[in-house]
Amino acid sequence: MMYKVEDFEEIRPYHDHEVKAALRRIVSIPLFDKILDFAFPEEDKKKIKAELTDTYTAIGFQKKFMYPLVYSIVNKTSNGLTNDGFEQLETNKAYLFVANHRDIVLDSAILQVLLLDHGHNTSEITFGSNLMINQFVIDLGKVNRMFKVHREGNKVELLKNSQRLSAYIRYTITQKKVSAWIAQRGGRTKDGHDKTEPGLLKMFNMSGTKDFYESFYELNIVPLIISYEYEPCCAFKVKELYISLDKVYKKAKDEDLISILTGITQPKGRIHMSVGTPLNQYLKETEHISGYNNKIARLTEIIDAEIYQHYKCWPTHYMAFDLLFNSNKYKEYYSGEDLKSFKEYMENEIKDIEGDKNIIQDIFLKIYANPVINVRKLKQGY
Repeated sequence: MMYKVEDFEEIRPYHDHEVKAALRRIVSIPLFDKILDFAFPEEDKKKIKAELTDTYTAIGFQKKFMYPLVYSIVNKTSNGLTNDGFEQLETNKAYLFVANHRDIVLDSAILQVLLLDHGHNTSEITFGSNLMINQFVIDLGKVNRMFKVHREGNKVELLKNSQRLSAYIRYTITQKKVSAWIAQRGGRTKDGHDKTEPGLLKMFNMSGTKDFYESFYELNIVPLIISYEYEPCCAFKVKELYISLDKVYKKAKDEDLISILTGITQPKGRIHMSVGTPLNQYLKETEHISGYNNKIARLTEIIDAEIYQHYKCWPTHYMAFDLLFNSNKYKEYYSGEDLKSFKEYMENEIKDIEGDKNIIQDIFLKIYANPVINVRKLKQGY
């Protein structure tokens, strides 16, 4: 199916001529004052609001407000942000960043500031329809160049939405020449296993009009890896995984908003973001693989391997592995004091979760240990 630009109206970010009105709505909401109180407590809020209501473009908003906001959050809630691999990216080229996903907002927000730091334009960002809970969040997302991904609907509706999403992503990369960020799976990784969904790659290819190789080649897919020393919203993830052992987990009212605010404000330790090897360097392999699903499976394996290869395991991950398996295999990566602090942190995270504490503790430890397990599997070749 061929798509026209007007077919993307319902999912696209705001155009620049819509930004000024959206920013006026944003600064009038009381929650925006709380954001300013947290991020810029010493600055003149009236001045910030005046500057924003005089902003006419999305990129202007990102550079003027979001860039210092993200770095303020990083400085207040982390012990530093490091990165590598950005030198592989060409400044005049648009990329589709396929990312592991641990925090609702910060994963993609951190990418934007690092792109600017390395001389690139910001990217567009996927925005789950489940997160579009009120006009304030919608406005804030769409002035940040976010485009909607529908999470609800019957099979026919989901198929149509996937086809349109695929077309929009390809249009963004190949026609607008703007990069895009998307998670490797639907929603955040909860259990520490960063696994790419084959269905995601099939969705990308829905809009391809050329052969398998060329359709993927023009998307310029790049694996993107973020590693937090302390897992964002870890207690929420443990609780959801524990409840899901016996029944279907149902989100509470405002749970997504609470997760957004918690992920932003809670301590994260150290943070590292890596740009993996562009997928185009591997695509030739698929020409010798028979069967569409086998080709997709191979690309999925490559992305996962890139993520595990570049994932930054912190002492928290090594301590969790040793505690989970009652070993001292990674004792060189942490001290006795580190281990004591991590155990205290664990107890604090799970203390309010009702249920079998041994199972709950195992779930917590696996969230941190699974990246180590996946890296070990990659290195051992199985």
